[in-house]
Amino acid sequence: MSDQSYKTVSANKESVDKKWVLIDAKDAVLGRLASNTAKILRGKNKPCFTPHVDCGDNVIIINAEKINLSGNKWADKTYIRHTGYPGGQRVRTATEMMTKFPDRMVMNAVKGMLPKNRLGKQLLTNLRVYVGEDYKEVAQKPEKIDLNNIKL
Repeated sequence: MSDQSYKTVSANKESVDKKWVLIDAKDAVLGRLASNTAKILRGKNKPCFTPHVDCGDNVIIINAEKINLSGNKWADKTYIRHTGYPGGQRVRTATEMMTKFPDRMVMNAVKGMLPKNRLGKQLLTNLRVYVGEDYKEVAQKPEKIDLNNIKL
C-alpha cells in the first residue's frame, strides 16, 4: 500500500470548493430548514469537512415569509432582545416577528445552530435570506436544492 491512502486530508481556505445553493422556504418547517441550512453552511455535507475551516457553501433562502412553525409556537415562541438601556428588554412573539421581520426570523434560527465563536460569525456571512422570490445573486447561478429530497 502507498502512503497516500493513510493520510488525512485537511481542508484550508485555498483548497475549499465553494458553491452557491438556493433554498425555497415555502411550506418548510423553520427548525428543519435552519438545521439543514446550518449543515450546508458549515460544510458537513462534503467529504472534505474540517471543523475549524469555512468549507461550506453560500446559501440563498427565498420566500422567508412562507415558513411554518409546528404546534402552538406562533403564539408561544418569543424573541427577546435588549436595547442596552436599563429596563430595555423587548419581547416579540413569532407572529409579530413574522409580520415585521420574516427574514430575521429565519436568520436567527440558523444563527442559533452555528458555532458560537468567530467561525460561526464568519459562516453567517455566507447566508442570504430574502422575502419573496427575487434575490440579488442571480449572476452566481445558484443550484436549487430541495431539502425534502436531499440526504444531508
